[in-house]
Amino acid sequence: MADKGSFDVRHQSGFPIVALICFFLLYLPIGALVVYAFNAGASVAIWEGFSLRWFTIAWNNEQVLEAAWRSLRIATSAAFIATAAATMAALATTRTRPYRGLNAKYAFLNMPLMVPEIVVSVALLIFFSRIKLATGYTGLGYLVAAHAAFCIPFAYLPIRARLEMTDLSLETAAADLYATKWQAFRWITLALLWPGILAGLMLAFVISLDDVVITEFVKSAGQDTLPTYMLGQLRRNVTPEMNAISTVFLLISVGIVTLFFIVSRKRN
Repeated sequence: MADKGSFDVRHQSGFPIVALICFFLLYLPIGALVVYAFNAGASVAIWEGFSLRWFTIAWNNEQVLEAAWRSLRIATSAAFIATAAATMAALATTRTRPYRGLNAKYAFLNMPLMVPEIVVSVALLIFFSRIKLATGYTGLGYLVAAHAAFCIPFAYLPIRARLEMTDLSLETAAADLYATKWQAFRWITLALLWPGILAGLMLAFVISLDDVVITEFVKSAGQDTLPTYMLGQLRRNVTPEMNAISTVFLLISVGIVTLFFIVSRKRN
């Protein structure tokens, strides 16, 4: 029980009701989107009966499948690259004594979180356009590199938080038992760090999967991802097909979060 002099917002009168109203208003648009994904008619505002026709239409749409497969390839590649870079950065900034310039490195690593995404997109567009002119290469490598660079801080934060919670004495004990640096990292540090790495990987994957702004600026012709394809369709004609695709996106995100919860719970 909290002290009489302490303040806890959860114990204030009306807090549960206000919290429920806020959650209801936040999730109401998402609920409406999911409901109208099963609409039999072509309207996204008038209910005409239950049907799975729009999921079937989306599944048989070659452009949707191509964009979805491209999104998964880019997100998977970018997530692994960002997580590997974030893991090395977290080790370099936590397994060391404080020194001058360390805070500057923190700020540099987290800069994509503070700088508006449109600014990052324009900078990447200018940078990659020079490379395209010099090399003639216009493949998906630019999108993978751009997504990986943007996702590094999202992977870095949970990995660093996990490292800061890890007891350094375990690694010291391994060294006292004549373990090499690689053995100590593999059997001690990496084993304890794995939940944080998994969290960073999943977060980077989701961030890359639904990115629109950076992709819109960096992509070349014919390189639409699923979010940019949906944005283009919404500018032309809004049908429940977009609701169906968004519902599948939502299920994927919920599945990833659920999987992470189960895995992290087992690891604990």
